[in-house]
Amino acid sequence: MNKLSPVIYIPHGGGPLPLLGDDGHQKLVAFLRGVVKTITKPSAILVISAHWEEGKATITNGAIPPLIYDYYGFADEAYQVEYPADGSPQLAETIFRLLKEAGIDAKLDDQRGFDHGLFVPLKVMYPSASIPCVQLSLTRDLNSEHHIKIGEALSELRGQDVLVIGSGLSFHNIAAFMSEKSGVSDTNNEVFQQWLIETCANETLTESERRKRLTEWSNVPFARYCHPREEHLLPLHVCYGVAGSGAKLVFYDKVMGKKACAFLW
Repeated sequence: MNKLSPVIYIPHGGGPLPLLGDDGHQKLVAFLRGVVKTITKPSAILVISAHWEEGKATITNGAIPPLIYDYYGFADEAYQVEYPADGSPQLAETIFRLLKEAGIDAKLDDQRGFDHGLFVPLKVMYPSASIPCVQLSLTRDLNSEHHIKIGEALSELRGQDVLVIGSGLSFHNIAAFMSEKSGVSDTNNEVFQQWLIETCANETLTESERRKRLTEWSNVPFARYCHPREEHLLPLHVCYGVAGSGAKLVFYDKVMGKKACAFLW
C-alpha cells in the first residue's frame, strides 16, 4: 500500500506581498519554507485556489500554463515574478475522470494559467518550480457541502504521490485588514480561528460531527466577520474532503495583523 501523500490548507497572504519582503508576512514565509521540510517532495501538486471560481469544477490541463498576475496596485517587480512550473495534462485528466465518476460536473481548461493563489506560495515552498502543477477551481455556488464532496471524489490522489494544497486564508475581511483599529475586532478574529482549530484538529470529534461543523460554519459567531464571502475558506473544505479526517494545526499566527491557521493532514 502506498503511503498517503500530505494534504495542506495554507494562508497564501495578501497578493504578492509574501514575495516582496513585507513585514506582515515574515512569519508566514518562514512557515511555508519550513513546512516543506517536514513532508516528502511530491511528484505533482494540485492547488485549489481561492482566486478561481467557475460554474463547474474546472481543471487546468495546459502543458505550460502562464502566470496570471491577478492583483493590482503593487510595485513593478510584482508583475515580473516568474514561476515556470510545468502543467500536468495527465494529472488533470485523472482529476476530471474522478470528478465525473463521482457525479460532479467538471471541465478541462487548457488555456487558463496559474493565479497567485498557486505561484506565490509555491515560489516560497518550492522555488525551483520543478514539480508539475495543476490548479482546480472552486464552483460559484460556494456551497460548503459541495466542496467537501469535490475533495472526497479526489481522495485517491493521496495514493498517487500528489500533494494537495488548499490555498486560501482563514481570515479574509479586506476592510478589517485595511483598518488600523484593534480590540474587539481582533477578539472576533480569534474566536472564529479557535472554533476552526477545534473543528479541524480535535481528535475526539467524529467525522460526521466534523463534517457538520464545516458545512454549517457560517452559523458560528463572527464567521461572517472573518469571511464576508467564503471563497478563502472553501479550499479548506476541499482539503477536508480529500483527507476525510482530523488535521494537525501547523501554523497559527498573524498574517497582515490578523490571526490565521494552516492545517496538515
